[in-house]
Amino acid sequence: MTGTRRSAPRIRAGDRVTAPADAPIPVLHVDAQILAVDKPTGLLSVPGIGPEKADCLVARLQSAYPGCRIVHRLDRDTSGVIVLARDAASHRDLSVQFQDRRVGKHYLAWVADVPAFDEIIVDQPLRKDLDRPPRQMIDPRHGRPSRTAITVLRREPDRALLELRPETGRSHQLRVHCAFLGHPILGDDLYAPPDIIAAAPRLMLHAWRLRIHHPVDRRPRVLEAPSPF
Repeated sequence: MTGTRRSAPRIRAGDRVTAPADAPIPVLHVDAQILAVDKPTGLLSVPGIGPEKADCLVARLQSAYPGCRIVHRLDRDTSGVIVLARDAASHRDLSVQFQDRRVGKHYLAWVADVPAFDEIIVDQPLRKDLDRPPRQMIDPRHGRPSRTAITVLRREPDRALLELRPETGRSHQLRVHCAFLGHPILGDDLYAPPDIIAAAPRLMLHAWRLRIHHPVDRRPRVLEAPSPF
């Protein structure tokens, strides 16, 4: 790291911010077919294994929106826009849009150090790291194609704000690609060294904007969650 690190709340390596059970989940858009919300950091998208991981975004939303179904996921510690379907036909339609890469995904991330580039494409295949789950790893031979477009939005002495536009949707793709560039995301307890984990009170990754086509009228919808940082 270069420069003097800006003061920030400190956490220990491995600590996580947990979304309080009574925390409101902001609704960004709702109609008869789709529901879009701003998922808080520290909340699973879907239930995990075991009763201690039953609390999740879908479970909290289904009490107010019965039958809503997940279309895509965000990591537990990633905040931001997530869209759910409210009926089976909309779920099929939206799922195909994600599968065929016909959605536009824009993330914001604060990363360590200051990149020398203004824009870059990272094209590095990913697969599970079988020796260190749940980590993913770059593997040019056995990995699945993974591609991310990156633009530097702001520079500070020891960190930078990036816009990340994943063209594929691999698990941990943005976290691994930033670490590959030598600019791990602040607060990333899987891919950053301890001092960079401790430089932020949470994973500084936010799903800022999502562009889809509405499953009924086919018109594009841009769903946006204000940046929490």
